[in-house]
Amino acid sequence: MSDSLQSAATGQQAFSTCDFCDAYLTDDSGRFRVLPAVFRHFGAVARFGGQVSTVQCLDDNSLVRAALAEPGNGGVLVVDGGGSLRRALVGGNVAASAAKNGWSGVLVYGCVRDVAELNATPVGLLALALQPMPTVKQNQGLRDVVVQIAGCPVRPGDWLYADEDGVVVADRNLLG
Repeated sequence: MSDSLQSAATGQQAFSTCDFCDAYLTDDSGRFRVLPAVFRHFGAVARFGGQVSTVQCLDDNSLVRAALAEPGNGGVLVVDGGGSLRRALVGGNVAASAAKNGWSGVLVYGCVRDVAELNATPVGLLALALQPMPTVKQNQGLRDVVVQIAGCPVRPGDWLYADEDGVVVADRNLLG
C-alpha cells in the first residue's frame, strides 16, 4: 500500500482493507474491527474512508438528513437503523446532500432507495438492501452515540475505511 497515492474519487490517500487486515491480523485488542460482509455498494464511489459520526434511528431519517446537511469534512456517517428492512433511511436527495456537504461516505445498517440517483451521486454509500418505502419523519433518534453495526461497536471519532473488499473500523487514523 502506498500512502503517497491519492484517490481521485475521494481526495484521500489510497488504501486497501485487505492490507489493513493483513497488518492487524493478530490484533485482538478491539482497536481494529472488521464489519460483517452484509453490505452492498451504492453511490458512485466504491472506496471511501474518514472519521466517524453516528446516528442511531429506527425507520425515521430525520437525524440522518440533518447530519448530512452539515459540513462532513471528509467524514463518514454511520447510521444504525437496527438492520430494519422496512423503510429507506437514505434516498437520492439525502445522498446528494452528503456529497454536496463534503461527506466521503455513508454506511447504513438498514435500507436505501432511489438506486439510479444513488449510483450517480459522487459519495460512498453502503447499505443492507433497497426499499422503496420512505421513512415517517418524527425527529426521533440519537446523534453521536456508540452504535452496534451487525454486532460490531462503532464509536464517534473512530475511523472507517470501505472498499470493494469490505469495511474496517479503527480507533485511529490508519493513514496518518
